[in-house]
Amino acid sequence: MGAVRGAVLVDARPLQGPSAVRGIGTYVRGLLGGLERSSPRLELTVLLDAGLPAPALGTRFKAHEVRHRYHGRLAGYEDAVVLPADLDRIRPAVFHATSLSLPSRAPCPVVATCHDLIPWTWGSFRMAGERVRYYPGKRLLRRAEAVIAVSEAVASEAVKRARVEQARLRVIAEGVEPAFHAAEGAESRVASRWGLQPGYFLYVGALDRRKDPVGLVRAWRTALRAGAEAELVIAGEPGPQAPGRMGGARLLGRVTDEELADLYRAAACLLYPSRAEGFGLTVLEAMACGCPVVAYDTPAVAELAAGAAALVPVDSSPLLGRQAAALASDPERRSAAVAAGRKRAALFSWEGAAAATARVYKEVAG
Repeated sequence: MGAVRGAVLVDARPLQGPSAVRGIGTYVRGLLGGLERSSPRLELTVLLDAGLPAPALGTRFKAHEVRHRYHGRLAGYEDAVVLPADLDRIRPAVFHATSLSLPSRAPCPVVATCHDLIPWTWGSFRMAGERVRYYPGKRLLRRAEAVIAVSEAVASEAVKRARVEQARLRVIAEGVEPAFHAAEGAESRVASRWGLQPGYFLYVGALDRRKDPVGLVRAWRTALRAGAEAELVIAGEPGPQAPGRMGGARLLGRVTDEELADLYRAAACLLYPSRAEGFGLTVLEAMACGCPVVAYDTPAVAELAAGAAALVPVDSSPLLGRQAAALASDPERRSAAVAAGRKRAALFSWEGAAAATARVYKEVAG
C-alpha cells in the first residue's frame, strides 16, 4: 500500500462553535495532533468555516475555508447539497468527514467517522429532533468508501441502522490526551482551587436526559445512606436538558483539561450513569488518571472498560450508588480498580488512532 498522492482534507469545523468542547471536538483535536506526530509524510489540510472563529492548529495544516449559511439543525442538509461543490473546488485526494456532515457526492474517496447513532438507538420520541437533524448524514453514511466506527458497538449499529456494508467498516478506538495521567499533588490543587476535600464522587459532562441526571442524584443519596461521606461534584457545562436542581451537588461548570485531570485524580470514583454511549471518552480519561469508574453497563462502555470498571444494569441507580460506596470505603478494592483502569487506558493513544486512520486514507486512495 503506497502513500496518498495528494492532500487529505479533514473536516475540522467541529472545532468551531459549541462542538469544540464536546466529545467530537476532542476527537478532531486528538486525531489532528496524532496525525501530525505519527504521519509526517502525509499531506494534511483542514476544512474550516470562514464565518466562524478559526481554531488554533499547528502550522502544518493548510486551511480551506467554506462559508455556509446554517450551523444548527439544517447544517447537515446544506452540507449534503453544497459540500460537493466545495470538494470540486478544493480537489483533495481524500475527504474525511469527522461527523455526520457528508456530501451527497464527491470527486474523491470519502472516509466518514461514525461516533454513534444514538438518536436511532435510544430515546424514542425524545430524540425526534436529533433524528431530523442527522438524517442526511445517516442516509449518506453508506456511500462513504470507508466508515470509521469508534467502537464495535457503533459498528454493529452502523450495519443495523444505517445499512453500512461490513466490508466498508473499520473500528478505530479514540485515544486519551497526554494531560490525563496519574500525577502527584492533585488533592492540594483541588482543595486550593475549589475547596474540595479529596474522596468526592465525580460526574463529568452535560446533564442530558440520556445521562440520567436524576439517577445520578439518586445514586449519590444511596451511597450516602450506605455510609459514604462524599460530595457529588459535577464538572462541565450542564446543558439545556439539565434539571433545575441537582440535590446539593457542587456544579463547577467548564474546566480545563489540566483542572479536569486533577478532579479525576482526587475523586473517590467517577459516577457515570449514561444510558447510551458511542465510545465513553470520559470513562477512558478517568481510568488514565487513576480514577475508578462506576457506570451503567452499556455496550460501548463495557467494551471500553473490558472489566476495569464496576458496571451495573442501565437505570439501576441505587445499585450504582451502593457500588460507589463500597469502592470508596474499601482501600484495597479501590487500589485494584485504579491499577486495572490504568492498565486498560494505556492501550489507547491518539498516535495509535491516527496511524490506523492514516492507513484507511491510503487504502481508499488506492
